[in-house]
Amino acid sequence: MENRFNYGSRNINDFINAIREYGWVVYENAINLDFVNTINLDLTDAYIKRRAIQERNGISANMDGTLHHLLERNNFSLPFLQSMYCNEEISQFLGGNYILNGLNAVIHAKHEHPYLSNMHRDMRTFMNDTKLLLQMIVTLDDFNLLNGATYFLSGSHKSAIRPNATYFFNSADRAIVPKGSIILFDSNIWHAAGENTTLEPRRGLTIGFTRPFLKQQMDYPRFLGYDFVSHLNSQLRQVIGYNSRTPENLNEFYQPPNLRMYQCDQG
Repeated sequence: MENRFNYGSRNINDFINAIREYGWVVYENAINLDFVNTINLDLTDAYIKRRAIQERNGISANMDGTLHHLLERNNFSLPFLQSMYCNEEISQFLGGNYILNGLNAVIHAKHEHPYLSNMHRDMRTFMNDTKLLLQMIVTLDDFNLLNGATYFLSGSHKSAIRPNATYFFNSADRAIVPKGSIILFDSNIWHAAGENTTLEPRRGLTIGFTRPFLKQQMDYPRFLGYDFVSHLNSQLRQVIGYNSRTPENLNEFYQPPNLRMYQCDQG
């Protein structure tokens, strides 16, 4: 069995088998490299803005190179989401409709050790067969051993037991994949960022998708503005979370079905 495929020739059965067995799947040649370069350019200013807030609020330690909540009106994020990369796989894993939980990124520089370098799993509660969160990494540079390719302990998504850290780093597989790839992984798998020993950054998007009834890391519809929904197609309205909002007052609650903030098909 394999867990590495070409994006253009993938099929859903390969995904089902690989994510069940290994807990992670690689799709190479997924993102156009010109678009990858556009994303990297956007990350430069985005990091400056976010790092200043981290430092001002006294939380900059162990957050080097981390960028959170990149969904904005005028950057790469909306064109990225509109492309619906791996839509069939995400829908299959989460059992139907899904929403964006968080659109983040990492710029991993030489010898930096952000919190992502610690062995961790992204779901704090192990639920085994109940799938609530699927994670995506978009490789914005080549991932290799020298620049800290991500560790994945294949099969560890099947067990509630936390592995020994020494065993993890000795036994985990490495996501050695080219720029422009997509890695999908079960949020129950134990993983960690590797150490970058090169002079060049290792950049990647880290994106989470959940079932619609789970809270987003940030209220993206309110952040973008409820009026912004008129600029979006039906797929983006769904993924960004406009179909699964929480009413703020009675007027927002008492609406006819087609105008309700939480639609009936959101689980």
